[in-house]
Amino acid sequence: DYLKSVVPSQLVSERGSNLVIINPGSANVRIGLAKQETPFNVPHCIARHNTQTGKLNVLDQMINTQVNTSQHVERDRAYNTTASLLKIPYLDESSSFGSASRKMGRIDGYNQPSTTTTKKDTVFTWTNVYEDDHSSPSTLETSSHNVTDSKEPGENKRKYRKMIFGDEALTISPKEPYSIHRPIRRGHFNVSPSYSAQQVSEDIIAIWDWVLLEKLQIVHSERNKYSAVLVVPGTFDSREIKEMLTIVLRDLRFSSAVVHQEGLSAIFGNGLSTACIVNMGAQTSTVVCIEDGVSLPNTEKILPFGGDDICRCLLWIQRHYQSWPQIRTDVLAKPIDMLMLNQFKESYCEIKEGELERAATVYSYEDGLPPVPHKTNLTSLNVPPMGLFYPNLLVPEVFPQPPRTWFQDHENMLEETWNMDFAGGGGNVGLPVWESFQVSPLKPNKEEKIGLAEAITSSILSAGRIDLQRKLFSSIQLIGGVGLTRGLVSVVEERVLHAIPPTEAIDTVEVLQSRMDPTFVSWKGGAILGILDFGREAWLHRNEWMENGIRVGSGKKYRDSYYIQAQAMCFINS
Repeated sequence: DYLKSVVPSQLVSERGSNLVIINPGSANVRIGLAKQETPFNVPHCIARHNTQTGKLNVLDQMINTQVNTSQHVERDRAYNTTASLLKIPYLDESSSFGSASRKMGRIDGYNQPSTTTTKKDTVFTWTNVYEDDHSSPSTLETSSHNVTDSKEPGENKRKYRKMIFGDEALTISPKEPYSIHRPIRRGHFNVSPSYSAQQVSEDIIAIWDWVLLEKLQIVHSERNKYSAVLVVPGTFDSREIKEMLTIVLRDLRFSSAVVHQEGLSAIFGNGLSTACIVNMGAQTSTVVCIEDGVSLPNTEKILPFGGDDICRCLLWIQRHYQSWPQIRTDVLAKPIDMLMLNQFKESYCEIKEGELERAATVYSYEDGLPPVPHKTNLTSLNVPPMGLFYPNLLVPEVFPQPPRTWFQDHENMLEETWNMDFAGGGGNVGLPVWESFQVSPLKPNKEEKIGLAEAITSSILSAGRIDLQRKLFSSIQLIGGVGLTRGLVSVVEERVLHAIPPTEAIDTVEVLQSRMDPTFVSWKGGAILGILDFGREAWLHRNEWMENGIRVGSGKKYRDSYYIQAQAMCFINS
């Protein structure tokens, strides 16, 4: 009766003002109150002042920057396959624009195609790494300890900021003594011999706490009045979800929390009940099918590529065609270069037939010096996003798959503490916890290399009944930042239809238009689930979690699927 009588905006206002939705990803974390239209979207990294090094250090594990010979061959072949589809010259053929014009474009910038009108390319500025009188209270609070004096002449005892967050962390000059930490990579905790699980957790706590203080103005003493909804990627395993629950309840001091998976949340974010959810993030892409608000675990596919890989592919193509200035662009050592490439990808990359060039201004960022502009014509801009369908284009030059064998040993080593009998009864030892959650180990290599169209087709055909398959093929939803790529929808429909075996009686493929920015659909779905979850049966309370962890038989296990009545769905869509 309450649902029938209450006004939607009133319900959101009443129940959404003390509900924080947290949706962590590899590149960004989206955090906001449920009553907000969109969350704060913050880079998921932290820069810590490091007295051990005199320059910027990006902390990561066993980076492989070499492309081996077979990868070179596979990448060239994938480019030519894509070029044939897009009706553009092969990799080593001359373009109708001509190689001379490309090189001239880099120098004078006057041979821009007349049909092209581009918005002014963003210039990034170096972060001020010193404390000053204009810092906000919370910045001063987090940076007033463990600081060192600057050695620069004329800088009279200026102190370095202890920690730097958000966009500022990505624009620190390479000459500054900071270490950049990225706690999540390729959809998993970035645990390695050089980056301990404890440090990963501490960094996540620091980043999220900064967002809560700086962006949402929720101070520590007020946290017990708030509850949290964790919207987690389908790539996370149960160990990682437990760690995040501990962070939210113990360290960030929320009174209660619940966990929902991204794919499931996306359904509710767009007001659907059955769909194939294709989530394309910065470093991973996932596919999962949902039927009547329940996820089908056997349909899940995890692909180890995303928007960051498209950016690197874009850089490789420009360098191959000499349309990139002769400057030191390093997406690993200089995060500011990845910011620039990501901007080019979002502004200029689209999927369409024919040669695609755009005039652009590339900036070189060198060791704290002012940015230097270089005018050029970026070429073959329709090829990089096709790497979603031909993954061999996206050679993992910088981020190889993490050493999961090492992580698995680490996980097993720590798992025992979660299976202890906390009450001391002695008889309840070693029982499985969260058994309803499907742990997703890395798929076999042969499956990792499949493209997006094959993954979608395979996922839907795993759903079983032909009537459900037909419904899913006509209800594909693209979410995540890469979902904004122009021209992607029609190519997904065409490639998926082409990938369906002729023996299957299916002749229609349709991608549904998103009701909001695809980047925030899962976050919004988490807000809707939190607001409409009146019973809160699956919610975990801080005191219970701190005292007992997850108790077998307590009825408080994490639920892999969640069902909301049609009445609630009609309400939220009204």
